[in-house]
Amino acid sequence: CRHHLQRDVEMGLPEVWTIPVDLQNSYSQLWHGAELRFIEGDVPDTPPFLTDENKWQFIEDGPPEPFSGWMRRAWEYRERFEEIAQSGFEFHGRPVQAGGVPGMGTDGPFTTAVALRGPTELCIDIYEDADFYHALMDLIVTATIRRVKAFRRRMGLPEESTAWSVPDDSIQLLSEASYREFVLPYHRRLIDEFGSEGPNATHLCGDATHLFRTMRDELNVQSFDTGFPVDHDWLREELGPDVRINGGPHVELLRTGTPAQVRAETKRILRSGVMRGGKFVLREGNNLAPGTPEENVAAMYAACKEC
Repeated sequence: CRHHLQRDVEMGLPEVWTIPVDLQNSYSQLWHGAELRFIEGDVPDTPPFLTDENKWQFIEDGPPEPFSGWMRRAWEYRERFEEIAQSGFEFHGRPVQAGGVPGMGTDGPFTTAVALRGPTELCIDIYEDADFYHALMDLIVTATIRRVKAFRRRMGLPEESTAWSVPDDSIQLLSEASYREFVLPYHRRLIDEFGSEGPNATHLCGDATHLFRTMRDELNVQSFDTGFPVDHDWLREELGPDVRINGGPHVELLRTGTPAQVRAETKRILRSGVMRGGKFVLREGNNLAPGTPEENVAAMYAACKEC
């Protein structure tokens, strides 16, 4: 990345390499007891394990302790990283240091619930067993708040914060009315705890743009990292000129298209009206896929400079 992908960040060798422990996107459900599976040609994932037979027992068992299960393993990995760093290990002549651990934030309470229960089953619970649904969401949010505070203490950081990022990819499944009723109260609990002043942010894969205005108004989210498909001009009109929007070409176009196609799509997005107000960050929408040609990233970057 530092030598081949043109972008507006520090390029070349750093003064020090920071190496975090990374268990995305499974750490939350692993911590709650899910089973990790490695999938050929894909990222690791976890199958849902809460069934109609065991779901209430899960609630009765209560939330996991902050440093239990996979979270304990994550800290063990970080301790090993620190040992390696303190041994004088270098990479390309630069020292290393241990970074953070997963669990300092959240992938979102509704997304975690979907991972534990399954998307179809959870959406049915909303309408047929709302008591369980709310008990599950309450458990996840309560556990998340306890974990984040405990991890911050261990890292020597303040427990409290005034700004927060509340990603939650699976909310794209919901209508605006359902989001307000079934998820917004839990997002508000997290924001009240960690983002009371803001401005707050969110990262949402897929298309959850029909919920963005509500999140802006109710949670003081002023920065949206978008996935695809996104109507950039409509989104700018919806959110106004003062909100930051991150977005850009579809990742599959970047992976399989030609530089000319990437250049044309980048210019189309930049000329759509999304740059009104100046708070637009061009990026892939929104994870650069393995096997993406360097020349396609260069074409996107060149088009950005032109526009």
